[in-house]
Amino acid sequence: MVLHKLEKIKQIFAEMDRASIAYSGGIDSTLVAKIAYDVLGDRALAITAESPSLLPEDLEDARIQAAEIGIPHEVIQTHEMENPNYTSNPVNRCYFCKSELHDTLKPLALQRGYPYVVDGVNADDLKDYRPGIQAAKERGARSPLAEVGITKAEVREISKHLGLPWWDKPAQPCLSSRFPYGEEITVAKLQRVGRCELYLRKLGWRNLRVRSEGDTAKIELPPEQIKEFVLTTDLPTLVSAFQEFGFLYVTLDLEGYRSGKLNQVLTPEIRNSTRSGMTIG
Repeated sequence: MVLHKLEKIKQIFAEMDRASIAYSGGIDSTLVAKIAYDVLGDRALAITAESPSLLPEDLEDARIQAAEIGIPHEVIQTHEMENPNYTSNPVNRCYFCKSELHDTLKPLALQRGYPYVVDGVNADDLKDYRPGIQAAKERGARSPLAEVGITKAEVREISKHLGLPWWDKPAQPCLSSRFPYGEEITVAKLQRVGRCELYLRKLGWRNLRVRSEGDTAKIELPPEQIKEFVLTTDLPTLVSAFQEFGFLYVTLDLEGYRSGKLNQVLTPEIRNSTRSGMTIG
């Protein structure tokens, strides 16, 4: 069944003939870039948006992965931080982020002769509150993974089948997702969170989040790793490092990491308001 879905995506790209990929370097968009390149070769182009919400290390990972795939890769600048509708961090913040992305990316793609812009939205994304999906759809973006019903787990399965060494790479959404709705986002705050997460990555913790709540950093790890973290980490040194990065207090979330946790404060009406109506197979 999974390989059948893979063939359906290949057919989608074959029908496009030329396509540009909104490529973040995450596991989803990287798989899309790989399939597009396998089908289209140099008629596929991966484009990464560089902004303060993307760690420089993650941008470098995106460059390395694109080079290994072989797909042509370009980096553009986006300016969502200049939009107060974004920096004020409302519940539909992602709508303004994706609007900026696609308003920048689509004209560039058309100028280069790529009539289609494709993203890495998967079938599981359609089940969560993702206002950015609506912004992309309004601007004509295609989502092949979601169109054929490929879930996050299947993204990893297909990536492994295709021999992509990063098939088990943890999800790494933009740094703005680390802030509770209503807390203003600034470049300094993004850098503070990014440095903290990079510090923990270098200690060997891969799947994590550092949430910003005012002057407090809240570390989230998978529940099964919390005990090991407490027992093996030099906590005073970690606290000191986080304080050097700009936080006053450091806490550990005892519930553990859970994707989309910040959305639990939303009412059912808001959660359902932007779920995509895209049909999946």
